[in-house]
Amino acid sequence: MKTLKTLAIAVTALLASSLTSCNYNSLVEQQQTVDQTWAEVENQYQRRADLIPNLVNTVKGYATHESETLEKVTEARAKATSITINADDLNEENLAKFQKAQGELSQALKSLLAVTEAYPDLKANENFRDLQVQLEGTENRVTTARGRYTQAVAEYNTSIKKFPTMIYAGWFGFKPKPQFQAEAGASTAPKVEF
Repeated sequence: MKTLKTLAIAVTALLASSLTSCNYNSLVEQQQTVDQTWAEVENQYQRRADLIPNLVNTVKGYATHESETLEKVTEARAKATSITINADDLNEENLAKFQKAQGELSQALKSLLAVTEAYPDLKANENFRDLQVQLEGTENRVTTARGRYTQAVAEYNTSIKKFPTMIYAGWFGFKPKPQFQAEAGASTAPKVEF
């Protein structure tokens, strides 16, 4: 009877160890995917930031009376590029700061592009058009990268909350990762008038 009890305990321990190992490895893989997709988000935002000085310089040559708008874009870019988050430091507060700075830069860029409408020579400039196309493409890449990050975080956060994985996740220090929040006013459709 004692041997049977010992065998049952050994089998249970072996099974628990096996399940822990599988769950742990799965969580590590999911966490790495979150980190990888976050790096891609940062990469695309950096690509956008790298395009801005050329865009500002091109506009500056045509729109000399728009110095305030150009300064706002430059300041917003400086602020946005000063906020970087290591994947290990991803939390709600840090992501909110990052997202706020990127949102301010997006708004400054929208203002800059709206100003350019008043300068037909600028809109006809090949360099400006190329930069505008690159910026548009980069915005699409940012959206795609954010979508991949959001999906990876959803899968990871779901995994660490499921039973029995939640027990192992707690033991090994796996914590939820933050999600992007909708921009302020995103739920309100723009008013279009003709």
